[in-house]
Amino acid sequence: MQAKLPMAKTMLLLSLVLTGLLSCSETETETVPAPAVEPATTTPIANEEGPMPSDNPFFEESPLFLNFPQFELIENSHYLPAFERGMVEQLGEVEAIANQQAETNFENTIIALELSGQLLDRVSRVFFSMAGAHTNDEIRALQQQLAPELAAHSDAILLNRPLFERIQWLYETRENLDLDAESLRLLERYQLDFVRAGAGLSEEQQERMREINAEVATLQTQFSQNVLSEVNELAIVVDSREEMTGMNDALIDAAREEAEERGMPGKFVIPLLNTSGQPALANLQNRSVRERMHKTSLSRGSRGGEYDNRAILAKVLALRAERASLLGFANHADYILANQTAQTVDAVNQRLSELAVPAVTNVRREANDLQALVDAEGGEFQLASWDWDFYTEKLRAQRFDFDANQLRPYFELDNVLQRGVFFAAERLFGIRFEERFDLPVYQEDVRVFEVFDATGTTLGIFIADFYARPSKRGGAWMNSYVSQSDLMNTQPIVGNHLNITEPPEGEATLLTFDEVTTMFHEFGHALHGLFSTVEYPYFSGTSVPRDFVEYPSQVNEMWSTWPEVLENYAIHYQTGQPMPRELLDKVLSTQSFNQGFATTEYLAASIVDQALHQLSPDQVPAADAIMDFESEALKAAGIKVEEVPPRYRATYFSHIIGGYSAGYYSYIWSEVLDADTVEWFQENGGLLRENGDHFRRTLLSKGGSVEAMQLFRDFRGRDAEIAPLLERRGLN
Repeated sequence: MQAKLPMAKTMLLLSLVLTGLLSCSETETETVPAPAVEPATTTPIANEEGPMPSDNPFFEESPLFLNFPQFELIENSHYLPAFERGMVEQLGEVEAIANQQAETNFENTIIALELSGQLLDRVSRVFFSMAGAHTNDEIRALQQQLAPELAAHSDAILLNRPLFERIQWLYETRENLDLDAESLRLLERYQLDFVRAGAGLSEEQQERMREINAEVATLQTQFSQNVLSEVNELAIVVDSREEMTGMNDALIDAAREEAEERGMPGKFVIPLLNTSGQPALANLQNRSVRERMHKTSLSRGSRGGEYDNRAILAKVLALRAERASLLGFANHADYILANQTAQTVDAVNQRLSELAVPAVTNVRREANDLQALVDAEGGEFQLASWDWDFYTEKLRAQRFDFDANQLRPYFELDNVLQRGVFFAAERLFGIRFEERFDLPVYQEDVRVFEVFDATGTTLGIFIADFYARPSKRGGAWMNSYVSQSDLMNTQPIVGNHLNITEPPEGEATLLTFDEVTTMFHEFGHALHGLFSTVEYPYFSGTSVPRDFVEYPSQVNEMWSTWPEVLENYAIHYQTGQPMPRELLDKVLSTQSFNQGFATTEYLAASIVDQALHQLSPDQVPAADAIMDFESEALKAAGIKVEEVPPRYRATYFSHIIGGYSAGYYSYIWSEVLDADTVEWFQENGGLLRENGDHFRRTLLSKGGSVEAMQLFRDFRGRDAEIAPLLERRGLN
């Protein structure tokens, strides 16, 4: 989920994303008459290499289908000129809005802001998408250069006093403006965004705000780039095939090819993923290799050297705390949560606390079971964190008479995508997908699908980018290249990005069950973007509170194990035979297995996030004390379990350096809504078209145009209840 937007969005979201004030989501504009505002007259900006080229593909809307980005024409040299011109144009448009002589009204102020910054929007969406999905040294360097410039650009708009005075006047007289519900909400959101950005501060305070925003933007970029560099530099090198025993042949061959590409013939290289745990730990029989892999993973960003993130994180925390104080909040978490559905620090702390106790109780029971297995095998060692996944798979096989590797032949990537993810969406919503080969892509294994609605009309475009590569950041996410908006007359182009290990050429891509679930999850975000039917770009798609945005995607995970769907896609990639019913039943019976671990590692990361961001400026620890602070925070919360480290440690916790700062709790917060929604589907017949239409009509199509919890009530008919979540995770 990354930024995409015209003026209101490019300026408001892009810059706020860069400064960590908002999450990386998306936004759009609507179909209202354009305001009578003279656009700024601009001339090409000269850079050090001479005049700006006239053939820059960002300077005009893409002529391709639905304004699909012209990836075949875009070069690194196009980005900076487009950013420079885009910022100049937008500032000119904003000045025209703020200083116009016409009487202030909704159209010439708010609508005008929504329509501004379209060039900056186009280049921002592609550039920041590539910075995550397919970066290079030039893009990384440009990120560093642009971060403070874009933060300053945002401040120039959000701290524009004449502009804020116009917005404030509209806000104060809003009851007399005869606005429809979405327009009224847009005005209220604009006023709140400007206030939260510091529009009401003194000039001296605003100047300090500008300094903070610029520095935070730069530091965030450095942190994120360090995380990627550490992942690439610390890939695990194994000397012999024997040490890889336990991993399947395809993954071993992929590790051999990775080593050859890195100039280490005869060796094997296992790249790290961005979480603390690594998939290979579940299968590697060599305990010393497991230990080395896990300790290396946990050391990222805190081992000293060029990519150490401790000092960067400490500085970001201090600056965020100072900024919150300037705005009248006790701390950064207080500031962030006031604009989420949770609203208060106390509410989040209570939710995390009430889940921590049963989670740790369960994880201790699970640890005892694993230790008993180690002892029974004559292991003569105490269970450690690098043993957990390995012995969990053994225990799973023992209890349920199967192991995870038995599943992989039934989870071939294209089957999962087309006969699973797409099939569920087709049955539930009546949409269909056709792969297109005529639209350009930025990397050869990226795929493009046109999405058709039940009426046969084009709904949007879905981009599938599934394979890991050194140029892609870790994790999985959705982003938008074009957002839906009636005002802008645009249809959505959204992308899903995963990090699946690509097998050797000619071999099938076989997924783990976690990767299958992730694919369904991310496609839930894609549906949220594709189904958007809002007027204003501000509210498009996933432009909802951070602790609500994961809810629709988590709901979509349910279809990965829904019998009708699972039976359709769980097909053996060689024989074409369906997964045996007994194996399918075993898969379904393990859904609550190891949930103590899963809940504890997640809650630990969420608690670290909150602890770091609930500090006042004078409480932020020094760089060399960051890791000790993390440890003490976990102890204080009663969730420090040596065998179960946080899913992310602070120094490679990319979520909290960016859009999820003080917001990683969002997944469990959203899961309360998700579990309650799954119960609704079960009560109402499951994978039925009328159920999908109801979910789409009342919630998925609305984006942020209605208050988030009201959307849930419109769908569910009542407030959310926590009981279904507790039952799902075995915490009741």
